[in-house]
Amino acid sequence: MKIAMVDPSLFTGRYDDSLCAALGAEGHDVTLLGRPLRTTDAILPQNYRYSPRYFRVGETARRFVGEGLQFRAIKAAEYFADCLIGAKPSADVVHYQWLPFAPADRHILRRLSHTGVPLVHTVHNASAYHGDANLQGRGYAELLDHFDRLIVHGQTTKDALVSKGVASERIAIIPHPPMQLAPATDASRAAMPPPQSPRILFFGTIRPYKGLDLLIEACLALWRKGAQFELAIAGKPFMDIAPMLASVTDAGFAQSLHTDLGFLEESRLSAWIESADLLVFPYRHIDSSGAFLSALHCGKAMVCTDTGLFSSLRDEDAVALVPCENADALAQSLLPILQSAAIRHEMGNRVAALGHRLGNWDKAGSATVDMYQQAQAIAARGGKANA
Repeated sequence: MKIAMVDPSLFTGRYDDSLCAALGAEGHDVTLLGRPLRTTDAILPQNYRYSPRYFRVGETARRFVGEGLQFRAIKAAEYFADCLIGAKPSADVVHYQWLPFAPADRHILRRLSHTGVPLVHTVHNASAYHGDANLQGRGYAELLDHFDRLIVHGQTTKDALVSKGVASERIAIIPHPPMQLAPATDASRAAMPPPQSPRILFFGTIRPYKGLDLLIEACLALWRKGAQFELAIAGKPFMDIAPMLASVTDAGFAQSLHTDLGFLEESRLSAWIESADLLVFPYRHIDSSGAFLSALHCGKAMVCTDTGLFSSLRDEDAVALVPCENADALAQSLLPILQSAAIRHEMGNRVAALGHRLGNWDKAGSATVDMYQQAQAIAARGGKANA
């Protein structure tokens, strides 16, 4: 089967890479279509091809204009033109991982629908861009009607789509297997400040829904009570976090805070994870978390909020769960873990075991092919959204 995997902005590059490799290992002809690769991308295609199909002008301009409003405007105009008149992906099935700009995406999906090619979409989050996308995600829900089959990672996302009127039979749950980042290098390890006390790590892109403000509030409460630990923040902010960081400095705890802000190479993220004693995911809401699934194999103690994927792990007894939007409860959960190396070690072992139980990419690839075959049958009948 010839498969076009589409993620124009490469929003979930590590996921795309893992799935494409699994599909290619089954003998399928797979091409991943995205933007030109950056130095921070760790994609090395195995069993599939990578095509830098999108945002060539924008990525060139990025080197000169940075990543501000001008860059985003260039990308939006380029993508809109591409969706209107650009070449359509050609394959036996077209699988969209992300639809980066809904006002433009509707045009390419209409064009593809007229060709009769089977269309599949993975809905990584039921709320487009976690509800903070504004124009970027406006009209996203209506785009789902163009697809023959939808893939989600868990029951929470499926239930959310069904509540919005999507037929249950159009949706398949294929769990998101754990991923593995590129390993830390000697150079990336050497760049890490050595821990002087137990280290909490918050890593990945920084957006409002991820609750960094709640974590900082919890840490401030613990520091003020005399707890000895460090907080490290590693990742690219997509919001103004200066006031949060200033609150730590103003309270006199700057020496306990480490920041490494920006798009980081995976080897650098791996080094931060290695240096940490405790990983915290204080998200306000989430369907699935690539950051969480990328860190399981490291066997670190984890504290998560009781939402989405994390809630589904309640019976696993591997991660500590706390209520969402509750900095006091978060602080109470963190304190005994920070105070006991034995607790951290035991939790880390349970996390590593959880990673082994959460499926693998071979199973995910086979289940995805099943969805492709169903989509082909539906497209052949001209069923689309009513199938």
